Amino acid sequence: MTLQTYWLYLGAVLLISATPGPNIFYVTSRSIRFGFGAAMLAMTGCLLALLIILSASVAGVSAFMLAVPAAFEAMKYAGAAYLIWLGVQTWRAPAADVGVNDSPRETASRFAHFRGGFLVGISNPKLLVFAAAFFPQFITKSAPWIPQFGLLVATFLMVEACAYVTVASSARGLSRYLVQAVWQRRLNRLSGAIFAGFGVALLRYRP
Repeated sequence: MTLQTYWLYLGAVLLISATPGPNIFYVTSRSIRFGFGAAMLAMTGCLLALLIILSASVAGVSAFMLAVPAAFEAMKYAGAAYLIWLGVQTWRAPAADVGVNDSPRETASRFAHFRGGFLVGISNPKLLVFAAAFFPQFITKSAPWIPQFGLLVATFLMVEACAYVTVASSARGLSRYLVQAVWQRRLNRLSGAIFAGFGVALLRYRP
């Protein structure tokens, strides 16, 4: 891979990471409701899911799923169902006024934040197809492919991590509005609608 090709890839990944998706929104919602630490746990789960999906894509899972439609459909429906369920749960989350000098109380365990991030990330099978179509454009066929693949995946994860940290840091400032139940309720319903929307969009996806 030439340096020019790598810079082109980096630019493409920056644009992709700047596009809002389920992972970004989940990390943002954790930061607003539970704090920066919870957002970082969610980020770790999302990144682990991305690593697994990207590795599986290059290993040929995406080709298998395209060849066997039932496998892709099963994963797609499972992922969509989880996102819709998450949307319903978020919409129905309780809201209560807290003290002016207090912050919304932590109600989820550390593992729950990590697990939620992982499930949101792993529930998006269309990333398999995207990676299978995207990565080969930047691979030099005459050179060893494993180091190139490692560089592409590492760069993708690094840029995604930077995006998560940026939105988590920025979103934390909104937490001051959550001292009022009305704002908590509005955030819950907005978050729930967006997560459910991602699930519906996933159901309509066709490779």
